[in-house]
Amino acid sequence: MSSIGYRAAIFGALLLAAAICVVPTFVSPAPTWWPWQQPVRLGLDLQGGTHLLYQVQIDKGMDARVEQIGRDVENVLRDSQIGAFTVERQGKTLLVKLANRDKRADVKRVLEEKFPTLVAEESGGEDADFKLSISPREELTLRERFVEQALQILRNRIDQFGVAEPTIQAQGSDEIVVQLPGIQDPQRAKDLIGRTALLEFKLVATGPQAGTAQAPGSGIQVASGRPGDRTQYLLEKRPIVTGDMLTDAQVRPGSALEGYAVDFVFDGRGASLFGDATTRNVHRNLAIVLDGTVQSAPEIREPITGGRGQITGRFDLREAQDLANVLRNGSLPAPLTLLEERTVGPSLGRDSIRAGTRSFMVGGALVILFMMVYYRGGGAIADLALLANVLLILGAFAAFGFTLTLPGIAGIVLTVGMAVDANILILERVREELRLGKSARAAVEAGYDRAWAAIFDSNLTTFLSGIILFQFGTGSVRGFAVTLCLGIVTTLVTAVYLTRIIYDWLVVGRRVATVSV
Repeated sequence: MSSIGYRAAIFGALLLAAAICVVPTFVSPAPTWWPWQQPVRLGLDLQGGTHLLYQVQIDKGMDARVEQIGRDVENVLRDSQIGAFTVERQGKTLLVKLANRDKRADVKRVLEEKFPTLVAEESGGEDADFKLSISPREELTLRERFVEQALQILRNRIDQFGVAEPTIQAQGSDEIVVQLPGIQDPQRAKDLIGRTALLEFKLVATGPQAGTAQAPGSGIQVASGRPGDRTQYLLEKRPIVTGDMLTDAQVRPGSALEGYAVDFVFDGRGASLFGDATTRNVHRNLAIVLDGTVQSAPEIREPITGGRGQITGRFDLREAQDLANVLRNGSLPAPLTLLEERTVGPSLGRDSIRAGTRSFMVGGALVILFMMVYYRGGGAIADLALLANVLLILGAFAAFGFTLTLPGIAGIVLTVGMAVDANILILERVREELRLGKSARAAVEAGYDRAWAAIFDSNLTTFLSGIILFQFGTGSVRGFAVTLCLGIVTTLVTAVYLTRIIYDWLVVGRRVATVSV
């Protein structure tokens, strides 16, 4: 009897904990003194929200990567002191032309040593001495990395955006699905997600070589200012430093006229480059360029060697927070194009909840009625285990922060059927033992022993199927798989062990002379 008491106490504690976790889902808001305040999280199809499908512009990402490699090649060759040279981009190829062709061997050695992923072909033409291109293997790796980096950056941005249980996952070779439950106005989310956040610091060009906005000089680009700023800026194409050298960005309150600002911190390499550039260019203007738009172009009044700086632009609080967010998490390796947008309203979500709840209630009521009519007392015990099973599932969803979707409700309904199936196997075995003339206690023990193998095998195969669905499925399929696997665990716990405790309490304690099945 002491063993029964211990087992009953454990189950009582589990059911009590589950009930405590479930209450905030049905009583909203829960009393402030209630020990658990987090309700079951609802998915996009139940509470409404935004569904976005993006395509990663991998080819544009490759162009940007080639451009970056070109700048790196220029820096390395300049440091190698090979004399005058030019590096031009032609599609996905870099053309290197030397003033002194006797330096070809030195250049080839430097390229092979510093850029092992580049294919360097010597050219005898007048346009170039070397043609550089990314190796096919490296290009394939970069294409895969673009999508992986975009996924990670979007996750970081949205996590700081404050969306509960977002879904961000790859689809196909170059698409990303973003689901934001509870977001009814998707514009800010789209602005945050689709922002490339390419931050560059470039010197404002001066002198006759700068040219004009209509005819910029060689190595000069034209950039526009923020909305409201009609200035056309002439900038040197070569950036001093870029945003990938930032280690932190934080919002700082400003004055009523200046608005909020964003303070940033460079890493060691960025601080060194920024300090050298500002030391050489005191009294020149330095443009802070974000996604091709000049945010501000202050004058360098003195060398900035501390590795810190500030972006101003009359930002409001939300703009400054979003800017700091994207700068902290880095720029996207390739632009994103919005292919599809769907907004699920909260009224449709409530209709889904009602439909799902109604199907569960009707199916559960029919199952409970059948078990009580066909198996009498044994059916009543199975029904108690069934209710405990549902309570444990919902409690686990609330406690562990799982998201309940409409397919998840379907998974709960399926779990109810599987739980009943396990109880039917046990009750039929007990019936067979009673027909053989065994005592109630012996019949219960034999019934559970004989049914256990079949119950375990069937649930194990279903559990493995659920794991496969979760591993290879997407979206709602994974929600169904989570509910299915969790339901199998709770089914084994309640249908086998909880009912056995009740039978042991009735039979071993001699509270009944026989069992009604």
